[in-house]
Order: sequence, then C-alpha cells, then structure tokens
Amino acid sequence: AGIAPQHCLPVTIDVGTNNESLLNDELYIGLEQRRVRGEDYDSLIEEFIEAVQVQFPGVLTQLEDFGNCNAFRLLAQYRHRACLFDDDIQGTGAVGLSGLLSALRITGEKLEDQRFLFCGAGQASIGIASTVVAALVEQGIAAEQAQQCCWFFDTRGLLVGSRSDIPSQKAPFAHDHAPVSSLEEAVEDLRPTALIGASGQGGMFTEPLLRRMAQYHERPIIFALSNPTANAECSAEQAYQWTDGRAIFASGSPFSPVDYGNQRFVPGQGNNAYIFPGVGLGVVASGSTRVSDQMFLAASRCLAELVTEADLEQGLLYPPLSKIREVSAIIAAEVARIAWDSGFTTVDRPDDILGFIKGSMYQPVYPHYA
Repeated sequence: AGIAPQHCLPVTIDVGTNNESLLNDELYIGLEQRRVRGEDYDSLIEEFIEAVQVQFPGVLTQLEDFGNCNAFRLLAQYRHRACLFDDDIQGTGAVGLSGLLSALRITGEKLEDQRFLFCGAGQASIGIASTVVAALVEQGIAAEQAQQCCWFFDTRGLLVGSRSDIPSQKAPFAHDHAPVSSLEEAVEDLRPTALIGASGQGGMFTEPLLRRMAQYHERPIIFALSNPTANAECSAEQAYQWTDGRAIFASGSPFSPVDYGNQRFVPGQGNNAYIFPGVGLGVVASGSTRVSDQMFLAASRCLAELVTEADLEQGLLYPPLSKIREVSAIIAAEVARIAWDSGFTTVDRPDDILGFIKGSMYQPVYPHYA
C-alpha cells in the first residue's frame, strides 16, 4: 500500500487454546491455558483498544481473524469509538461487491435486479451481503427490500425466518420460505443470478448444481471464494466446463487460465489485498479519525471501474495484481476524499489528492548516495 513498515505494528492477542495437542506440546510457544471467554475476554480487548489509542494517537487498527462469535460484535462495539475496521468483514465485503459490479458490466444488468445465494454464512458472506445492501440503500432502495436480494445457505440449510436461535448478524437475511436442506434444492427454488461460495468446504458447487445455474441464466455468476485452493467450492475449469463456458467466475484462490472452446478465460482472484491497503493508506494519509461504510463502498466502485474492457473480455473481474500499487493509490485517494468530505480528517486537504497520496507512499528501494 505504500505505508512505511516502521509505521506498522502487527499484534497477536493470545487468549489461550482449546487444542489438546497444542496444550500437551512442550514446544508450543503460545499461552498454555484454555481459551479465555466472556467478560475476561471482552475486558482484554477493551484494554487493548483503549491503550493503543493512548500510546499511538491517531492510530488505525485493523482487526483480523476474530471469528464469527466475536468479529461482528466487536466491530459494532468499537467502529464509532476508534479508527478501526475488520478486514474479514468489510474488506471481503468490498472486494466481493466490486467483483459483482464488474460481472454486471458483462451481463448489462442492475444490482437491484439480482438475487444472490451465499453458500456459507460467516464473516465473508455476511460482509459481502451487508456491503451489497449498503450499496443498494445508497441508491435509494429501502434496507428491507435490499436484504431480500440476499439469501444464505449454511450448515443448517437455507436461512429462513422460522429457524430458531438466529445470530444477530444473520437475522436481516432470514426470509420467509419453507426450510430447504440441500443447496441444489435452494438453487432450484430461488434461481439466483449469482452463487457465492465462502463456506470453506471444497467441492460444494457440483456439476449438477452449476449446470442448473446455467440452465436458469445465460451468464450465471459463480464466485468460489474459499481458500486455500483445496477448499474452493469449485475450480475455475469446473465452473467454465459445467456451464458451457458461460460462467462469470471469480475465486478466492489463484487458478490458471482455462481454455474452453475458442476462448481462453483468465479467472479473477477476489483478494482482499485489492481493498485494505488502499483503504488503510487513504485513512492514514488523510489523518482520518474514523473508517466509514462509505469508504468501503467507494473502494468497491473504484476497483470495479479500474477493470478494463479487455480484462472483462478475458473473464477478469479485477485488475491484474501486478498493478496493485497503482490500484491502492487510486482507492486511497477516493477514501481520503470521503474522509475530508465527512470532516473526519486532521490533515489539511490538498488540491491534488491523488498526487498527495502518491507522494506519501513508501518506496521499497535502497537509496543511492553515489
């Protein structure tokens, strides 16, 4: 992203482990106790969030790998008290929405006319759905109507309103429908325009399932976002072969180009690295005191706009990763613009925001004194 490494501090919060083999391993370097939960856990996080702001005024905190049981509630608790974001939720949400916006450039359809079926209901899926809803609300669509575009299939089947014990982050997406126990039946009932996998379960998108998607839609959108590659819901080759080369595909893991018929498809990788570096750079460079949903929506749109027609013709929904620094700079400039427009900043606004961002980027090269 161009942030100097001496200005970054990775922090691991060790609260123990419930893994018996690790607890019994004399070479285990972590805290040798069972995981702390409840009030003790919450007080530790509170202490850290408060202390880091005192020790490093103006700090940006990026949360990572907190898990479903903690990530959503911690983000909700601290996002308006600190300059903070959760990459697993918001970063994934932004890169997912960007891929969908690129896909819709191929189909020529509108976001509000889509029906999304998510396979898996963890941070990634909820993050993407929430970002889609935020984008639709920004267009003037009521939140309840926007939520109806997003359906979820998890370990208990289709997420429906009659289900008991629905976590708060899933509740907005629990719709009126009869219970459905198989993903194939859910696709048959809902006929989604986009099937988005973030289940962590390899092979969930079977040949009959993808052929059904291709039966319902001329250009079905298939995102297999789980990683590593072994956990991908399907491979790029399977997606193209089982839809007769009509799938609009993106993945979380890298896949090699696929030759089908007379065309070579280059699968796009929906990697968070497209989003969080630019967001972080824009926040830091502008001296923003908050990270807003509008920043991630802007990052999504900005990333999608950087995909060229030549990219789309190859099936690429994201710019080449080789352009990541330029992508990050452009996203950072848009994020910084929103920070200034929102009154969040502590740095004077420059006339040329993109030039200001590029001028502030760290260059990983050795200086020459000769």
